[in-house]
Amino acid sequence: MIEKYLPWLTAAFLLAVWEIMTRLFAVPAVILPPPSNIAGIFVSDKVLLIMDNAVPTTIQVLAGVLIAIVVAVLMAMVFSYFDRVRQAVVPYIIAFQVIPKIALAPVFILWFGIGFMSRFAFVVFMCFFPIVISMAAGLREADAGIVKMCRSLGCTRLQILFLVRLPFSAPYLFSSLKTATTMALIGVIVSEFITADRGLGYLILWSASRLDTTLLMASIVMCCAIGVVIYGFVSLAERVVLRRLSMR
Repeated sequence: MIEKYLPWLTAAFLLAVWEIMTRLFAVPAVILPPPSNIAGIFVSDKVLLIMDNAVPTTIQVLAGVLIAIVVAVLMAMVFSYFDRVRQAVVPYIIAFQVIPKIALAPVFILWFGIGFMSRFAFVVFMCFFPIVISMAAGLREADAGIVKMCRSLGCTRLQILFLVRLPFSAPYLFSSLKTATTMALIGVIVSEFITADRGLGYLILWSASRLDTTLLMASIVMCCAIGVVIYGFVSLAERVVLRRLSMR
């Protein structure tokens, strides 16, 4: 029974140690504020500042992930039916995958300017690769026996795609989404470091420039909260979708 609460107990223990050590050794708040000070931000007027900057960050993450899903799934479908296209394109996808994507952020700024579009495009770029690779694998690994049976019954390729291949690839999609959402949040924050005048990335830099480490840490906590909520939503959607597919 206690195993269910181990993560919470671990977090409580670490926060307690953090609180005690910072106060025992009188660590300046500008270096490392105690957790109680960071929590106090969320019951002060500054919470409005954090929430105001959390909105554009969240919108950019969700918009980027949604577009990346659409583009990546469509591309994976093309790969699953056209081997020559897959053989021609996949090596370049893998090559781009191994490039440190953060290093390409300035390129997107040159292409799309310093506004929303550059951050949005960068997020789509970061999310696209894990999704398309996983989905392509899932579509190819569909049960060959079921595919042959559907063909023998006169099913079209489109029917096989929607009735067999896509349902089979659902676990691959959700597995890649868990990685993609994390990368999307990283991409947005890094982009906001460079170009934004709003967002949690901007607020982190703004706080650091004013040596307001407490607000900086509170902004990081909000980033973590957004990531956890999105990750939790993906996990919930995975359970619901896979349960329904298993009942078919």
